[in-house]
Amino acid sequence: MSKHSNISASVIRRLPRYYRFLGELADSGVSKISSRELAERMSLTASQIRQDLNCFGGFGQQGYGYHVAELRAEIGKILGVDRSKKAILIGAGHLGTALAMHINFQKSGCKLIGIFDSNKQIERQELAGLKITDIALLEQFCAADKPDIAVLCTPKAVTKDIVQRLIGLNVRSFWNFSHYDINVDHEDIIVENVHLGDSLMTLSYGVNNK
Repeated sequence: MSKHSNISASVIRRLPRYYRFLGELADSGVSKISSRELAERMSLTASQIRQDLNCFGGFGQQGYGYHVAELRAEIGKILGVDRSKKAILIGAGHLGTALAMHINFQKSGCKLIGIFDSNKQIERQELAGLKITDIALLEQFCAADKPDIAVLCTPKAVTKDIVQRLIGLNVRSFWNFSHYDINVDHEDIIVENVHLGDSLMTLSYGVNNK
């Protein structure tokens, strides 16, 4: 069991935001920052930031604050962005194409190594420097290249079967843009669900209740 396994999901979800803000600070030449100053920039409280970072041992110095580059590097290690993981993309439609073209996988600790689709008309076309491969060749590819993560941009109707195939190929981590809830059938799988429609409805709620 990981030494960080008991840390709440809400803390984990704030870490990428810390990582991003600290990167922006470093790029603008800021070398050190206090928890109060960081809190003001991020619209959090200094107490919240200290509590979050103390979950991982704490990185500040009394009277100095945080060394921006060092703290960012430590959070990067916690997030695993320093250890590249191999990812494949299933579904090269509009959403899959947008992700492949515009998401910096490498910056997030991943390397996109394969793109798959069932549409014969786009097979062998190039996307983000990779040839789109027939989904029928998924087993062959995974046996040879052993991806760690699958990005799912597939219709709900086919996603369940694709997930079952991937789990059989020892892929156990999913960035899921489909509407299939993987954890209902597979509790021990690592899943990050992205429901764009849910996000938009949350924004709609905010507009209605501002």
